[in-house]
Amino acid sequence: MRRPSRRRPRPVLPLAPGERLLAWASEAELGGDVVGASREALYLPQRLGWEQVAAAEWDAETSTLRVVEVADFGVPAPVHLRRLAEAGRLLQLVRERVTASIVLQRHVPVADRSVRVLARRPLGAAAELSWFVEYDDGLDPADPAVAEVVDRALATARADVGV
Repeated sequence: MRRPSRRRPRPVLPLAPGERLLAWASEAELGGDVVGASREALYLPQRLGWEQVAAAEWDAETSTLRVVEVADFGVPAPVHLRRLAEAGRLLQLVRERVTASIVLQRHVPVADRSVRVLARRPLGAAAELSWFVEYDDGLDPADPAVAEVVDRALATARADVGV
C-alpha cells in the first residue's frame, strides 16, 4: 500500500520558455499569490531576472520577504513586500541566485565615503555584463571629482574581468 505524497503541488507560474520552477512559497493570506524562483528569475508574480534584484531580505518576525529592484541613481528603487508561509527553500534559492549573478563587487573610496562598482550577469544565458555604481549618501555623481574616481574604477573593473 502506497502512502500519500506529502509534496506540495507545483504551482502554475508564467515561466519563460526553458525555465523550471525550483522553489516557491505561497503568500500567507488565503488566496494570495505564489512567489517562485527558477534558475534564471524570481517571480513576484512579475518576473525579475536575478541581476535585477538589488537586495532581498527576510524578516523572520513578520515572515516578510523584501525585494528591492535595481534602479538608476536618483530614481526610487521599486520595493516588493511579500508575507510568506513556509519560505525555507525559496529563501535559500534567493540568496544563492542573487549572489551568483554578481560577477564583481568592489568598494571604492571617494573622499570620506565610497561607491560600490558591481558587474552582474543574467543567469542561465551567455549575456553581457551589466555595470552598476551605488553611491553612498551625500555623494553627487555629477561632481567632477566623484565622476573621475568612478570612471577610473569602472575602467579598472572592466579590465579585470576582461571587458
